[in-house]
Amino acid sequence: MRRIFNILVYIFAVIGFVLIVGYLAIRLGWTKTAGIIDNQHDFFKSQVHHSKGFATSTLADEAWTRTEEWSVLKAAIIKDADSIDKAAAATGVPARMIVAPLVVEQLRLFYTDREVFKSVFAPLKILGVQSQFSWGVMGIKQDTAIAIENHLADSQSPWYLGPEYSHLLDYSGTSSGSSGTVDRDAERFAKLTSEHDRYYSYLYAALCIKEIETQWKNASFPIENRPDILATLFNIGFGNSHPNTNPQSGGAEIDIGTTTYSFGGLAGSFYDSSELIDIFPRD
Repeated sequence: MRRIFNILVYIFAVIGFVLIVGYLAIRLGWTKTAGIIDNQHDFFKSQVHHSKGFATSTLADEAWTRTEEWSVLKAAIIKDADSIDKAAAATGVPARMIVAPLVVEQLRLFYTDREVFKSVFAPLKILGVQSQFSWGVMGIKQDTAIAIENHLADSQSPWYLGPEYSHLLDYSGTSSGSSGTVDRDAERFAKLTSEHDRYYSYLYAALCIKEIETQWKNASFPIENRPDILATLFNIGFGNSHPNTNPQSGGAEIDIGTTTYSFGGLAGSFYDSSELIDIFPRD
């Protein structure tokens, strides 16, 4: 019995150590990856046309559209069309704009975890739900989710959307105090990592995008027609969102086969392409 007890103690000690390291990794930014800026990328400069007053790429047939991963992902996204449309209707953010960062998050996951892609994602044609450093199908971090919630309630915030949006993320009957906080954290995690109903993943993502749009609009630099910039800011976070006259797409590097994209660049490439255009049209 004593030996079994000692083994259990060691096991729980290892689990506790892993959890502490994970917490510190998030808090200290160890999970962040170096980003790039698309300003000089040839595939954005080669051909452009003007739509709604801004330049967009006409290279719809990007390398990522010819991959097995995209074929699997496209089928998986179609299954979630109703939930995505529901989040779009609740927030006013176009469904295609919600799907743009979803495409990048999922392609990054597919290419990062090849064994899981081959054994699970590809055969079942399902989306990957993250539950460690980032959560859900949209890869939203806990701090970002909390910030999204706080912006909904703070009328003085540059990201404030107005009273009509303030109750979209209400929690189920938690009260003040430490127990209420624990319940709220657990409920947030459950909503964002659910494998059966991904509505809240899309709702948090849509609200994040809309809050960023609002911040820039309040600063007289509207970017609602810049999916590449919105996706970039979705990726790098509220703290790096600084309205200015010359925003540049970029963000984390995403390797698709032999091609390296930025987060914002790949999201913009999807948005401008004809992929899934019949289900998620450009507004």
